[in-house]
Amino acid sequence: MHDMPQTSLGVALIGTGFMGKCHAMAWNNVATVFGGARPRLEILCDASAAQAEAHAAQFGFARATTDWCAAVSDPSVDVVSITTPNGMHRAMADAALEAGKHVWLEKPMALTLSDAEAMAGLALARPEQRTLLGYNYLRNPSFRAAQEMIARGEIGELRSFRGVYDEDYSADPALPWSWRMTHEGGGLGALGDLGCHLVSQMLALMGPVAELTAMTQIAIPERASPEGMRPVENEDSALALLRFESGAQGSFATSRVARGRKCRLQWEVHGSEGTIVFDQEAMNELWVHRAGTPGFTRHLSGPGQPGFAAFCPAPGHNFGFNEQKVIEARDLCVAIAGAVPAGPDFAAGLEIERIIHAMAASGGQPVTLGDAT
Repeated sequence: MHDMPQTSLGVALIGTGFMGKCHAMAWNNVATVFGGARPRLEILCDASAAQAEAHAAQFGFARATTDWCAAVSDPSVDVVSITTPNGMHRAMADAALEAGKHVWLEKPMALTLSDAEAMAGLALARPEQRTLLGYNYLRNPSFRAAQEMIARGEIGELRSFRGVYDEDYSADPALPWSWRMTHEGGGLGALGDLGCHLVSQMLALMGPVAELTAMTQIAIPERASPEGMRPVENEDSALALLRFESGAQGSFATSRVARGRKCRLQWEVHGSEGTIVFDQEAMNELWVHRAGTPGFTRHLSGPGQPGFAAFCPAPGHNFGFNEQKVIEARDLCVAIAGAVPAGPDFAAGLEIERIIHAMAASGGQPVTLGDAT
């Protein structure tokens, strides 16, 4: 394990919603859990001055502002956390990089593929500055244990992947229209909100995608707004078939209108010598079948898995969503200190964006990825 930095990092946080609070908790807890110098929480930014002041006090930041440009350029700031709506991601990340800062950006990376390409190019030109995208499900100790099993060859040659990420937060047709349902404000729909998480795990388990064929659907084409009924522009669900560069095949599904589903990030990896099954709604369990044994064995989270022991020395004591975020903050801090880069950085994030945008554009026709993108 690489060491945490011994020099304190100055932090600016832009955004105070659900993910803003997650970032604040991570910055407040990363040194408590993993050691090293405690980050300095310098500036909190929100569009509302009252919200900024209230959340700065609540989250432990020294100052509050409504001026994100001033926040990212402030000399006391070393790293900028960006947790704003999707349409603001590129402008803020670009400005932070141009100001010499490290960037921790929530997914999706950008509204469009061309924006993501430009952001990755800007980050590539500044290799001394670290970038990290908020794919925190990759930090689940159970997921990382599955990666290690696959890398050790415990289930043999990989043959297929089946993945689903379903939620029901948009299932009610009475839910009002919002910016999330537009190309200008939200970009992609279920693919940008949910599917990109599944793609991040799929790539980490299976390697690069060579080809895909996908279909998308807008299940509820209009929603009410104060100005009357407005169209839903981006997809409520998507389905895809995939072929990986390894020759393995895969299936993919995501929906924001799946009644009863809350965080069904579920996948199976089938190998020549076994199968691994995971479901984020039961995130502290892996189910593993090995050839020659009957059925599946349940593996509970515990200190033998990557990252778990720093929080708790006892197996079977559940890990949680916010603990994943603390590990993500640790990985970024270690990368800034000069060790191995954290991931997905903007370069790896571009690969995720290429896949979800290819799914959105496929229309039932095959799309070749890789060098032909």
